[in-house]
Amino acid sequence: MRVNSLFVLPLSLLLISSVAMAAQNYYPMDIGNVWVLENQDSTERSTYTVEATGEQVRLLKMTTETLGTDVTTTNRAFVEDTEDGIKIHKIIADLGTVFGVANVDFSPPATFFPSPMKLGTSWELEATTEVNLLGPVTLTTNAEVIALEDVITPAGTFKHCFKIRLRSKTRSALLTSRSTLYQWLAPNIGPVRIETDQDIVFELVYSNLIYDVTGDGIINILDLTFVASRIGQPAPEADVNGDGIVNILDLVLIAQHFASRLPP
Repeated sequence: MRVNSLFVLPLSLLLISSVAMAAQNYYPMDIGNVWVLENQDSTERSTYTVEATGEQVRLLKMTTETLGTDVTTTNRAFVEDTEDGIKIHKIIADLGTVFGVANVDFSPPATFFPSPMKLGTSWELEATTEVNLLGPVTLTTNAEVIALEDVITPAGTFKHCFKIRLRSKTRSALLTSRSTLYQWLAPNIGPVRIETDQDIVFELVYSNLIYDVTGDGIINILDLTFVASRIGQPAPEADVNGDGIVNILDLVLIAQHFASRLPP
């Protein structure tokens, strides 16, 4: 089971009504975007960043750290925005000192998230790679949008999130194992909650997308002005903490994250 989890998490973590939404709306892939999620007892943190590669393909990097220690792992997915959704070209997964690094290539590029997507949308992702001590390993993940839910996290409340169920099967000559993971994606924000089959829950604690309300790539006086001009209004685009009204609390959050792309 441990081997399966190591494969599924890099694949699926880097991985709403009847109205369909474009891929870019629920997993914004602009260079510089950052998401930080922590488990509920604050012992583990996962940080996702979108970085340039010098080509059309972008690097979606996931770094997981055990807080208070030097233990970290980094997994990389090379993805591309297309009219049909987000396509994945390659995954480089760190499986630890025993199993080493797995390089998973998709040729042609596979569907990471389809576009448009709506309640009931499903897709499959399959990959085969070589793993130390195990030889050829095949991972098949079946994903489906199963619900539309509101999600409360330390970073705020997010309305109309897609709940995606990912059922994965890992096969090698030595083992066959299965796991189920759930991921919630908020419109215009991206991943806000993840739940593993070990009942470990990760929740969003920071993203530049929450505070960059103008969408210009940096949190500055323009964001503060944008929110201030909507004080007292039920304006979702300026309601930073998601409490249903724009007020002084939203202004304070913007001010606290001036010029920021990384967690405070």
